[in-house]
Amino acid sequence: MALLDPLFGSPAMGEVFSDAARLQHMLDFEAALARAEAHCGVIPAAVTHAIASKCKVKLIDANALAAATAESVNPAIPLVKQLTTLVAKDDPEAAQFVHWAATSQDANDTGLVLQIRQALDILEADLDVLCRGLAQLAQTHRSTPMAGRTLMQHALPTTFGVKVAGWLDAVNRHRDRLAETRARVLVLQFGGAVGTLAALHEKGLQVAEALASELQLGVPTMPWHTQRDRVAEVATVLGLCTGTLGKMARDISLHMQTEVAEVFEPAGPGRGGSSTMPHKRNPVSAAVVLSAATRVPGLVSTMLSAMVQEDERGLGDWHAEWETLPEIFRLTAGALHQLATIVPHLEVDAARMRHNLDATRGLIFAEAVTTAMAGHIGEAAAHRLLEEAIRQTRESGKHLREVLAHNHAVTERLTSAELDRLFAPENYLGVAEELVDRVIDDSRKHR
Repeated sequence: MALLDPLFGSPAMGEVFSDAARLQHMLDFEAALARAEAHCGVIPAAVTHAIASKCKVKLIDANALAAATAESVNPAIPLVKQLTTLVAKDDPEAAQFVHWAATSQDANDTGLVLQIRQALDILEADLDVLCRGLAQLAQTHRSTPMAGRTLMQHALPTTFGVKVAGWLDAVNRHRDRLAETRARVLVLQFGGAVGTLAALHEKGLQVAEALASELQLGVPTMPWHTQRDRVAEVATVLGLCTGTLGKMARDISLHMQTEVAEVFEPAGPGRGGSSTMPHKRNPVSAAVVLSAATRVPGLVSTMLSAMVQEDERGLGDWHAEWETLPEIFRLTAGALHQLATIVPHLEVDAARMRHNLDATRGLIFAEAVTTAMAGHIGEAAAHRLLEEAIRQTRESGKHLREVLAHNHAVTERLTSAELDRLFAPENYLGVAEELVDRVIDDSRKHR
């Protein structure tokens, strides 16, 4: 959908999973196969140039290939036919050795792995940008007090730095997951018809090693035609990553609400406006990210369902992966790029955060007072005392500090200065600043 692709995807990822890129990577497999087999003495060395010189996507009739794919249910079959015809025009002998001993899935899957490698490079670059932005934001607001919210209600004071550090901590884990996944998924697929490389006789493993070296891929213990855990794993990791991006977008959009007004996406001409309401400043990047976070889990489910494949070649399940995995990459990349772009430019209203801390007229400090009083009269009695004071605060419209100032049980145990201290948010932040420092230090180790 050309109209919406720029909104939900990223240009770089769109290029990786374009039709031309898909075909070129399959052709890269064919060229590398010829070189590997020649190196191992399986086919004549003289034919490799004739084959490799035709492994260029610009020489392929894409429209004819698409039509033939609808008949063969596999793009590799008509692609190999076109390649063979191209080679035969210049060197009929070399044409006999095109796709020698391989099966169509070898070309499809290895081509996909080459695409995944490029795609992971793009994601990891944007993850690095996002992490740097988050680390800076967390450091800047390490001590900026704000209301922590649980179940959408004011809970206790925290800092904006802690909130951002929570985002960063999760993204750091996704960087670890992608690095681990990269090692498992970036491997050759080469098994021949049923995964035994029978057509290569005793040279099957030798050719596989040479082919993997040509493509700079790992060599799996054995072919994985119907063992789809590798591609399902990368899909699942992207699903986890997109979920975290969605959580960040949800937080940003909630804090952009008029009644909250603590954090804003960067402003710009035409950005976040309304067609009829000039005053609107909508969280447009958050909308894109949340859209991806809504769509990706269903696509991941498709990839997991597609793991159940028959014997040595999947029927339909394998085919279900072909459009699904690229879409997961595209949506994840789009969401990630949105956040990597806006995070360094988020507008944070620290004064508004401070103001909102008092929205409950001091009730957000009830736990701090309860804890202080518990040291004098016990936890249960302190809890009952504060419950009554909270009731009076709500009914009278007064501030909790004022209600407590007229409570003899409190004033005979806590001085006015001690009460003031309990109602200062910076005095009830626990180890907030230390947590921020820990996450930032951990993020530096990922560089």
